[in-house]
Amino acid sequence: QVQLVESGGGLVQAGGSLRLSCAASGSIFSIDAMAWYRQAPGKQRELVATIGSGGSTNYGDSVKGRFTISRDNAKNTVYLQMHSLKAEDTAVYYCNLWSLGKGYWGQGTQVTVSS
Repeated sequence: QVQLVESGGGLVQAGGSLRLSCAASGSIFSIDAMAWYRQAPGKQRELVATIGSGGSTNYGDSVKGRFTISRDNAKNTVYLQMHSLKAEDTAVYYCNLWSLGKGYWGQGTQVTVSS
């Protein structure tokens, strides 16, 4: 079994920055892609960013140029650095990991951006 624990969420003013972390533990033999998703109240969960095992990245259109995803393979950890935050970035942010064909989710961390 794989466990994901997110941290780093909180309340920030518009224009500010936050860094989210997600540490994976448990029966991890190999990690393929890691990603961040978010879900705002009343909206569907949406992709924020992904990072492949080789470091290739992909971003949702709404966060391009403001957010950066990175990973530390030695620590089984993925990060999301968020800059120039906007009120519309307010959501619960979820970490996602794929390993040996199975997907895993963290419990989520709240990010609230005040305007």
